[in-house]
Amino acid sequence: MSYQTGIGQRTAVVTGASSLKGIGFHTALRFAQEGWAVAMMDLNQEGLQRALDAVQEQVPDAKLLALPVNVTDPDSVKAAAEQVAASELPPVGALANIAGIPSPASFLELTLDEWHKVIEVNLTGPFLMSQAFVPQMIDGGYGRVVNMSSVTAQHGGGVFSKTSYAAAKAGVLGLTRGMARELAEHGITVNAVAPGVVDTEIRVGSDEETEKALAAAVPLKRQAKPEEIAALFVWLSCEDSAYITGTTQSINGGTYVM
Repeated sequence: MSYQTGIGQRTAVVTGASSLKGIGFHTALRFAQEGWAVAMMDLNQEGLQRALDAVQEQVPDAKLLALPVNVTDPDSVKAAAEQVAASELPPVGALANIAGIPSPASFLELTLDEWHKVIEVNLTGPFLMSQAFVPQMIDGGYGRVVNMSSVTAQHGGGVFSKTSYAAAKAGVLGLTRGMARELAEHGITVNAVAPGVVDTEIRVGSDEETEKALAAAVPLKRQAKPEEIAALFVWLSCEDSAYITGTTQSINGGTYVM
């Protein structure tokens, strides 16, 4: 199925786009395949260039821009928004807030510095990015914000992401609902995606046995592919999803049923 909204008519901004196994990269790729221009952003500048080259190789005609951005730094985010606005890319129509970090520290071992870092990247980042890019959507007459949450926000935590991550991702759900109500008057929709276990590189130090155990715990008996999460991000950014806002789209293989 194609979610194409018109070749070259809109730009999608995607954060956390540097890892070739990551959800951000596959989301950027899917947007490009659907005819969007894409502004790919990440703190990892070297990885970001590799990711842009990989998208360009698969979609030679895609209009792409790679910008190193620290989503927790207001000045960095503001500069990125200004660069996109000044570029030759079409107006911004979608923002995929995907950049995030895990937090395996248990509650009693969690330091205040670790707490702040997890909250800043996973919750403050989407807030800053949205404040910076939503005005461009309003000016362009079309807007979709899709925020990355997690099944952890719904059930409280797991092996690799415990209390601070669950709190940050639960905060994303509140941010999403509040933004959805306030931005509806501008015709801008805001939704959250809450994946379960996804086959990416985010679980540092994981071994094969643990990975098998994680898959076995899912009712569908496998981890999600990053491409599957990417498809949901892109669908929530197209015209077909125009009446969906303020929701949490669970995509977890049955791990958490509500």
